[in-house]
Amino acid sequence: MSTENSNCKGFTAEERAAMKEHAQEQKKAARRGPRADKAAEAGQDLLAKIAELQDSDQIMAERVHAIITASAPALAPTLWYGMPAYALDGKIVCHFQPAAKFKTRYATLGFSDQAKLDEGEMWPAAFALTEVTAEVEARIGALVKQAVG
Repeated sequence: MSTENSNCKGFTAEERAAMKEHAQEQKKAARRGPRADKAAEAGQDLLAKIAELQDSDQIMAERVHAIITASAPALAPTLWYGMPAYALDGKIVCHFQPAAKFKTRYATLGFSDQAKLDEGEMWPAAFALTEVTAEVEARIGALVKQAVG
C-alpha cells in the first residue's frame, strides 16, 4: 500500500497542517508585547479558533472552554497545534482536539504529562467526547481541578 497519505510514507496532510499552525503560533507568541497582553491575545486567539469550528466540534469546544476556565482559572487559554489548549506556567496541561482536526469520529480532551492525574502505574491521559452532557461537564471539571492540583 503506497498512497501519498499513507502513514508509512510520513505525516498526513492534517498532521503537516497542525505542525504549520504550531510554528505560526510560536512566531505570533514571540512577537507579542508584555505578559498581560500576551495572555489576553492568546485567549482571543483561542476563542477565534473555536468560532472557526463546525457543528458539534464548536458546541463541545465552547462548553469545554467554559468548564475549564470556571474549574481551573489558573490555566491560561492558548493554542497548541491549532487546537484550544490550557497552560499553567507556560506548559500545556490539557487540550481539546476537534474531531475534524484529524478526521476522527470523535473529539478528544487530552492531558499532558504536566497534568496531575497520576493514579497507580496506569491512568487515562485522553478522553473521547461525543457530547457534553451535565455528567460529562462534572467529570471534566473534576479532572481539570485534579490536573492542576
